[in-house]
Amino acid sequence: MTTLDQPKTQARQPELRTALPGPKTAAIMGRDAQHLSTSYMRPYPFVPDHGEGVWLTDADGNTMLDFFAGIAVSTTGHAHPHVVRAVQEQVGKFAHVCLTDYPQEITTSLAERLVKHIERPLPDGGHEKWRVFFGNSGAEAVEAAVKLARNHTGRSHIISTMGSFHGRTYGAITLTGSKTKYKRGFGPLLPAVSHVPYPNPFRPLPGSTPETCGQAVLDQIEALFVGVIPADEVAAIIVEPMQGEGGYIVPPADFLPGLRALCDRHGIMLIFDEVQAGMGRTGKMFSFQNFGDVQPDMVTVAKGIASGLPISALLARESVMTWPVGSHGSTFGGNPVSAAAAHATLDLLEGVVTHPGCGASLMENAADVGAYLLAELRAMQAEFPFLGDVRGQGLFIGLEFVKPDGSPDGRLRDAASMAMFERGLLNLDCGEAVIRVSPPLILTREEAQTGLELMRGALRSLA
Repeated sequence: MTTLDQPKTQARQPELRTALPGPKTAAIMGRDAQHLSTSYMRPYPFVPDHGEGVWLTDADGNTMLDFFAGIAVSTTGHAHPHVVRAVQEQVGKFAHVCLTDYPQEITTSLAERLVKHIERPLPDGGHEKWRVFFGNSGAEAVEAAVKLARNHTGRSHIISTMGSFHGRTYGAITLTGSKTKYKRGFGPLLPAVSHVPYPNPFRPLPGSTPETCGQAVLDQIEALFVGVIPADEVAAIIVEPMQGEGGYIVPPADFLPGLRALCDRHGIMLIFDEVQAGMGRTGKMFSFQNFGDVQPDMVTVAKGIASGLPISALLARESVMTWPVGSHGSTFGGNPVSAAAAHATLDLLEGVVTHPGCGASLMENAADVGAYLLAELRAMQAEFPFLGDVRGQGLFIGLEFVKPDGSPDGRLRDAASMAMFERGLLNLDCGEAVIRVSPPLILTREEAQTGLELMRGALRSLA
């Protein structure tokens, strides 16, 4: 095990040197608006120039505390020295060959490391074996999973959930159930896709409770098989074990095991989309591992796998990954430079290399600092009644804003998000009225306390 050098001990605070945006940032944003796609969202007037750890500095020298990590991507923070060295070393060797045509040690060993976190002994004394397909993004991993499920089962139908986000390519946006803006004007989309609710204990389905809302969703799926979709035509059910874009929702404990049992009864592939909640964010390598002995047939991962470099992986049981040679591939998937960053990220997640002040591994740190943040944020609910729900696991935390009648308050959420930004805290919304807390996994308790102070000040300004 290697321990990195100790960081500065003085507590760091955001440093706002100009109004937001400053003149350089405003100028770049003006150019951006003239030349880049009109589809890009620009929720905050911020143009990053450089970063260090959990801090980002814009073009005008304004330094912000990062509590969203590029949508849960920057696992090891910004410019982590261990990741930077790994990338530099690999670039000096070769940057591309094409994994579809030529095997490479760096991606082979990366696959070996990933499957070790999911393979397990079998009751007969044997060992379950998994394989990996590498792509570039979460959407590409999801597309691959759908293709593989249809090819392996010979069935066509896919079931997804409301509130889900699986990507913006054609198949992925068809599966996505979080916002209609992703689909408006782009039809027709992928055929043979249905959606069911996602179990939200804070807002259980009518007739259910926080404890029974998972079973209520399972009952709805079974009802589909009675009158809408023949179960033997369903290839797969894809679900986020902890839902991201839909509101950072943690389902009841019995939902995923119940879903596994349902799929087993009907011969359906179970796909867990771990793109946002996976790679150590919840204190486990994959978020589904917080729910006991449940095991999927496929897992999609991306975002946090390589600390900001583009790579994704579809992990599947060897008995499932049966598509023939040449039936699927990717020119850039499994890029060796991205694979080097992924190895370095795993070093820190697994504790092969430790980050100062972050315990034995970044997974351990995510569990520890996340529990601290959850406790402190829940304590804030007494002061701020509009914080209707504080939920999550590890550094995967959602704050839901509500009106006095308990309904979602998106306008107040937006005001809170901007107030936090104006105090030097980078954040991002999700769901109808939720702010997600998804900082880099190197966040220390001291830095978490700084973030809590900024959030408290922003919420008091609203109250």
